[in-house]
Amino acid sequence: MIMRKLLLILCTFIAIPAFAAEHTIAVVGLVHSHVWGHFNTFVAGQPAKLVGVAETEPELVAEAKQRGVPENLLFSDWKKMIDQQKPEMVWAFVENNRHVEIAQYCAARKIHILFEKPLASTFKDAAAIRDLARKSGIYVMANYQMAWWPANYAAKELADKGAIGRIWRLHGIVGHGGPTWHTGTTRFFVDWLTDPVKNGGGALVDFGCYNALWSLWYLGRPESVYAEVIHLRPNDFPKVEDNSTILLHYPNAEAVLEGSWDLPRGFQDLEIFGLGGSITMRDGKVTLQKSGDKTAQDVPLKPLAPEAAEPIAAMIHSIETMTEPQGLTSLDANVQVMEIIDAAKESIKTGKAVHLAK
Repeated sequence: MIMRKLLLILCTFIAIPAFAAEHTIAVVGLVHSHVWGHFNTFVAGQPAKLVGVAETEPELVAEAKQRGVPENLLFSDWKKMIDQQKPEMVWAFVENNRHVEIAQYCAARKIHILFEKPLASTFKDAAAIRDLARKSGIYVMANYQMAWWPANYAAKELADKGAIGRIWRLHGIVGHGGPTWHTGTTRFFVDWLTDPVKNGGGALVDFGCYNALWSLWYLGRPESVYAEVIHLRPNDFPKVEDNSTILLHYPNAEAVLEGSWDLPRGFQDLEIFGLGGSITMRDGKVTLQKSGDKTAQDVPLKPLAPEAAEPIAAMIHSIETMTEPQGLTSLDANVQVMEIIDAAKESIKTGKAVHLAK
């Protein structure tokens, strides 16, 4: 009887899985206003425990305190915070041209990184971040809002299943009324977003990256890139363009990609044209219209798995499964995004299409 009880106790302990190590995250910088949309998640400590927030601007530090970050987790020196707190992950909300600097510091310490889109301010920096990540064995994610939308995947699934036949044209339009249009936007955000070095450009970079990513997802890497920009409000944006159009050429397809800071409302719309119909994603909804049909059909949306519905959970999934972030947030795709954006800048300078190296 005693032996049986001992065996039962032993089996019980064996059956209980070991508790997973707690995942931790630190925030570097608050000058990118997208940070405030994630702050409730940070403060709640799920799915990762917040271990530090680094920022030097008093106004932004005060905002972080007001939103629930305790005094002992606030740092003025981001490198000191990383070395003292030793987070598993860092999410950087800084100027685009600082991404490579942060990647260098974190890679040397085996810390995984999330960046707000785009991956960097230039193609050169994006490639350097990719190489650093793979050499050091860390994971790097470029965070796009649309990466977590069920509509995005419903549209792609239809296209992949051949619902509209061979795809031959994409039309993307992304934008709104400009950097000051958002509620919650701070003067710090506007300052760097309208700087050609810190951001990498204006509307071309801010919204062209969404469009370029869509085109890569559906059509792959283009043969050539042609782009034009318009400066409609030079008094508001003296250093950078506020409208851009990118034309990507493929052997048997094209993508027409528009980005603007002068639109009357927010747009993140995509139209996919095939030889047998079209798919439209607009305002979080997807419709399918077959060739010859007079009306479009609403497409039902499926909820995403937890690890595919939110950036921190997705990064934790990568860490636990030891796989790089995939799809829209992947390194390779986002390096190619910046290749397209840099080619667009060159095209604007020369007035000619830029052919990408094979």
